[in-house]
Amino acid sequence: MSKKRLDIPMLGVIFSLAWPTMLQELMQTAVQYIDTAMVGSLGTQATAAVGATGTVAWLVNGTVSALGVGFLACISQAMGAGEQERAKRAAAQSVLMALMVGTILTVLTTGLGSSIVRWMQVAPVIRDAAAQYFRILYLPMLFRAMNILFSMVLRAVGDARTPMQVGLRVNCLNVLLNTLFIYPAGTVHLMGISLWGAGWGINGAAAASAIAYTYGGISMAVRLWRHPLISPRGQRFAPDSNVLMPCLKVALPNMLQRFGTSLGYVAFASMINALGDVSAAAHTIANTVESLFYIPGWGMQTAAAALAGNAYGARDGKKLRSLGSTFLPLEVGLMLLSGGMLFLFAPQLVGLFSRDPQVTKLSVTVLRMVAVSEPFYGVPIVLEGLMQGIGKTTVPFLFNIAGMWGVRILGTFLCTRLLGMGLVSAWGCMIGHNLLLFVLFTVYYAAGRALPNAESGF
Repeated sequence: MSKKRLDIPMLGVIFSLAWPTMLQELMQTAVQYIDTAMVGSLGTQATAAVGATGTVAWLVNGTVSALGVGFLACISQAMGAGEQERAKRAAAQSVLMALMVGTILTVLTTGLGSSIVRWMQVAPVIRDAAAQYFRILYLPMLFRAMNILFSMVLRAVGDARTPMQVGLRVNCLNVLLNTLFIYPAGTVHLMGISLWGAGWGINGAAAASAIAYTYGGISMAVRLWRHPLISPRGQRFAPDSNVLMPCLKVALPNMLQRFGTSLGYVAFASMINALGDVSAAAHTIANTVESLFYIPGWGMQTAAAALAGNAYGARDGKKLRSLGSTFLPLEVGLMLLSGGMLFLFAPQLVGLFSRDPQVTKLSVTVLRMVAVSEPFYGVPIVLEGLMQGIGKTTVPFLFNIAGMWGVRILGTFLCTRLLGMGLVSAWGCMIGHNLLLFVLFTVYYAAGRALPNAESGF
């Protein structure tokens, strides 16, 4: 194996792909902060009702994102090999999949809203409110699927700015509609003028998000259709097995991974919901705060997947290997910085969402615990991105399932159900899950099995 070195010229390319995704995630997280703060002003029960089904979103959106990974890998590899027509055919198939999957998920989520809150062991006092919020939020699932899939298609050809621009508009619209829909008339003032308000409470927050998601899906579809590199205009929209099968071969393990881990998140959240309103609210707030500090990781993962796919398609093994030695120190440095900031500013950030002393104290405790593990979690995020780009998704699937169910879920069950421990123990199990992923991915990469060797080729 050749000596691995930091590829300095590649840094500019990495940041050009990563920063739009980071900014988009930052704005989306900012909106989550605002949503949680606005709903938090309605009380602890409102916060718990909104957060009670939050992990189901990871399950639903993760299914669509997994399909997106398949299209990202296939399109980026096609572009790297100079086969633009094949990339456009894959883009047309992504339109077909968005329509099919989006419609199916809309029917499932809206039809099972009441059952889902029961499965999640949501407290009876907030169960009806949580179910109604969930149904409204997922009514435009078709448009959410379009937004997720088409964003991945554009990132596969190096266009991270378009998803960022659409995402910014979606988030601004969401905040504006939150202001108008959540509070009664006369509650909010702008430049001395009382704004109209619907007074719908948490249903207003759901309606605002639903409208914003609808706009986002339509806008992304228009941008894809007009894109100079990857527009599907003129392509067949009937199922094409020659294109779909390679995409699905990559997507299926990733879909199983996301389904398995997201189902684990649902089980994890249901055990926390059973601990009571204070633990559920603290968990919701801590999750919201923590999401801000994962942004460097997810931005780098997207860039890693796109660049790895291009290098793999071009059969450039030397460049592919250099990506790992360039991304990893960069990612660890960024996550060290974000983890340190999370540890220092946890009380101030939690204070944005709740004034309840019990909720605040518990949220700060678990956030400072997880802050220490941030740099370790950055390593598997980047390595998984590199492996997604080359279409190697089975091993990450096995690693993630082992960590989720073997450590997080089993450990949380033992701690909370059998030993009577609380939220702190559950987050300890979550940290154990992240550390296991760090060990598994690092050993696999160090053994030279994650990426093709420059010398051995493909």
